[in-house]
Amino acid sequence: MTAAQAPTRPDQGAWTPLFLAWLIALLATAGALFLGEVMGKTPCVLCWYQRIAMFPLVAILGVGLLTSDSRSVRYALPLAWAGWVIALYHCLIFWGLVSEALAPCRQGVSCADADVQVAGVVPIPLLSLVAFSAVLALLWFAKRKVRT
Repeated sequence: MTAAQAPTRPDQGAWTPLFLAWLIALLATAGALFLGEVMGKTPCVLCWYQRIAMFPLVAILGVGLLTSDSRSVRYALPLAWAGWVIALYHCLIFWGLVSEALAPCRQGVSCADADVQVAGVVPIPLLSLVAFSAVLALLWFAKRKVRT
């Protein structure tokens, strides 16, 4: 294996944000599964798209941590950005800033429905946006640590 092919090993400064990003992705995944499977809240189309972006982050960042390969950041960033954009759009629909007519949720649970709130207070799209924002911030921090 040449030096160009060798995996880059994150130093302690990059390992911690990668671990925290993995932990947030793991908790978000567990939370989404709990809401859907245990509490019976059927996810809308936008929730499914956010799940498609969040669930693989657990595997990508987990493998990157286990193998000490900081290149996992490169693979996680596009998924985290895609999920963040979808979560932001979902929040805008929930808050009424974007017309629900533009939402892909034609069947099943509505994106602007009160049913998409945890404990009737915190909107699920906002939780998703916060999780993706935290993952992005931690990945950015890890990427900076690997370069220096």
